[in-house]
Amino acid sequence: MGKVFDAIKARFQTRDIPKTERGRFNALMRSEKGNTKKVAERLGVSQRQVQRIAKGDRKIENSKPETLKRLEQEVSKGHQPRVRAQAEKRARERGLTVETRAQFGFSADAGSTDDPRWRRLTEDVPDHLIPGLFEALRANDEAEVERLIGQGLAEEYFRMPGTDTERLDVEFGDVDYIELDYR
Repeated sequence: MGKVFDAIKARFQTRDIPKTERGRFNALMRSEKGNTKKVAERLGVSQRQVQRIAKGDRKIENSKPETLKRLEQEVSKGHQPRVRAQAEKRARERGLTVETRAQFGFSADAGSTDDPRWRRLTEDVPDHLIPGLFEALRANDEAEVERLIGQGLAEEYFRMPGTDTERLDVEFGDVDYIELDYR
């Protein structure tokens, strides 16, 4: 995982999903209250296969890599829903602040570019991006989390309405460190 995704998970979750495939499978079974049909639908496998795994006739570790990836995604979606809901509610009420040291590059009109350079920024995340940030966290979408944080930093620090910088494309990358907190 990337530093941005790890930072947001660390701030808005109290513990990680189970580390082993068996632990993840058991967590998914608990979340669906033992309903093998629903688990099979979420994993994209047959109900009989889920029954064999639950019974112990087959090891989940021997499943296809796509199934194991799907298992991780499905467990992440429903992991700590109350903790995430409280964090999202607080973030919507109070807002979020990002402190980071990262490389930022630009491209503007007429093909002018600047090479990326290191900047240390402390900026608020625009309120309209917060719901998407939590949706990306629920979906375990690391690329979307990074895009939204980068977009928020660009809007708050680099772009100024009514000037040429309003259309500035900002590239956010190579993160040295990042921390998120409530305003």
